[in-house]
Amino acid sequence: MDTNLGVAAQGSVRGKYKHHPLSFKRAVVEETLQPGASVARIARAHGINANQVFLWRKGYREGTLGDEAPALLPVTVEAAVGADSPFSGAGILVIEAGRLRIRFEGRPDPEALRLVIAELRR
Repeated sequence: MDTNLGVAAQGSVRGKYKHHPLSFKRAVVEETLQPGASVARIARAHGINANQVFLWRKGYREGTLGDEAPALLPVTVEAAVGADSPFSGAGILVIEAGRLRIRFEGRPDPEALRLVIAELRR
C-alpha cells in the first residue's frame, strides 16, 4: 500500500479569491462597453481574468451585479375605472424584475396588484 501524503498535505497553489468592490466591477464593465474596447485587454490591464469580466458584464446587463437591491419605481394602484371609461377594456400588464416576469391579462384585482407590488418592494 502506497502512503504518499506529501501531495495531499500541500495547500493549493492558488491564492485567496479577490473580492472587488462593486464600484470597481461597474467601472471595469463600463470601460468594456466603450466603442472599440477589448475585454481581454481591459481585463489584463486590471489583472483580472477576461471570463470574470464577461460574468460581470452579464450581471450588469441583468441588473444583478453586486449585492445592491435593484431600485423599484414607486407605483400606486388607483380605484377601479368606470365602465364608460376608454380604459375599462381588457389589457395586459407585465412586471419584470431581473429574471422574474409577472403577466396580468384583463382587469387584475387591485388587491392582488397591491400584494404583488408590496412583495416586490421587500
